[in-house]
Amino acid sequence: MDGIRTRQALGLSIATALALGLTACGGSGSGGAAADGVVTISVNGMPAATQTVDRKNFEDDVKAFEASHPKIKIDAREGQMDPTTFAAKLAGGQLEDVFYVYFTDPAGLIQRRQAKDISAEMKDFPALADIRPALQDVFRDSGGKIYGVPEGNYSLGLVYNRALFTKAGLDPDRPPTTWEEVRTAARKIAALGDGVTGYADYSKNNQGGWHLTSWIYSMGGDVATQQNGGWKAAFNSDAGRKALQMLHDMRWTDQSMGTRQLLEIPDVQKMMGSDKLGMYMAGPDNIPTIVKQFERKYDDYGLAALPGSATLGGGDGFMFNPKISSEKVKAGLTWLQWKYLNPDREEEITKKSVGGSIPIGLPQPNLWSGASAAKVDAVHQQYANVPVQNFKPFTDRSDSVKVKVEPPNAQQIYTVLDAVMQAVLTEKDADLGQLLSGAEGKVNTILATVK
Repeated sequence: MDGIRTRQALGLSIATALALGLTACGGSGSGGAAADGVVTISVNGMPAATQTVDRKNFEDDVKAFEASHPKIKIDAREGQMDPTTFAAKLAGGQLEDVFYVYFTDPAGLIQRRQAKDISAEMKDFPALADIRPALQDVFRDSGGKIYGVPEGNYSLGLVYNRALFTKAGLDPDRPPTTWEEVRTAARKIAALGDGVTGYADYSKNNQGGWHLTSWIYSMGGDVATQQNGGWKAAFNSDAGRKALQMLHDMRWTDQSMGTRQLLEIPDVQKMMGSDKLGMYMAGPDNIPTIVKQFERKYDDYGLAALPGSATLGGGDGFMFNPKISSEKVKAGLTWLQWKYLNPDREEEITKKSVGGSIPIGLPQPNLWSGASAAKVDAVHQQYANVPVQNFKPFTDRSDSVKVKVEPPNAQQIYTVLDAVMQAVLTEKDADLGQLLSGAEGKVNTILATVK
């Protein structure tokens, strides 16, 4: 799938004897500095050996960091937080001091007290205050305490074909900002004929439920909400009905979504890459995929913010073993700031991509606000190898469209919502209310298992 969602957790099985050895060398013990004043911290997130370029860059960064910070040693490991093994690793002393998480992880880890409160240590890192508040909030509890920092982020918008917009009499520099405008534009694009579809969406392999979640967010609703210490389905609502009605009307009344349904990501990307699709919901990372896979140009595509009040998004970041010392937290924050959260290194990092196939100037990740954002944006503008003006409709509204993370047990919920998307897009007389009610009961059963 798109973006950060595609990364899969790696299960790790480490013997108790090894865990004791790691603790002794500072891998996951609670102690601070050794007798020589050196603090050793274990961190994960290192690329696999098969990712040769990324792995070498990571290892080179570790060497450079240790050379400039002689009192900190990095014990780097592959992988990230795996929910299926996390509790056992924590209990067995095998959990890294600093560990990689997705945005869907922090809330549960904080609630279960499986991550360390780093609020006091964060005060010694004032530069991190420029992280966008909405992203930092992912790592806060209800009382405002901080348990981690973000490293990357994404959100869903509208990818669109600029040439088809022009052919249909639409202004490619002024894409739709409301769903009604999307509907109108889709009709005009579909009217071009020759197998062109105005708007397409996913509806299988959990991708339909994923996108329906973003549809509901954009309509002002939720898929799940916390109630009395538990979770309940929330999509059987006005927002849920509006989302399904819009999809139904575009598919059946306007016939702007084409007759071929049960689509997934590769299908829709192929349609876009062959000039047979006007718009679809996706993150910025889809554009490089289309350009590379179908030998297109970045100039061919634009990116707009998702209509409505909110969109689905996510990201990744790092949290801290609850058993480690304050000295290790500070060492970990020093590493994370230097490696991932350092606007002063942005030019150095960006220069590595100049002349290569990596796009420079995409609107995400978008971690910074204030002076840090200005510094990073200036670097990307200077070295951009993509038409950043084509993404302006996305960036201009980035602060007004709230980014909401996935619901708990997201993949199980998406399986249920896939069936809803499939019915709406393949059955003209589908009962929208009945679809929502039926799915609500199934999702409540799934949410009852959330801990």
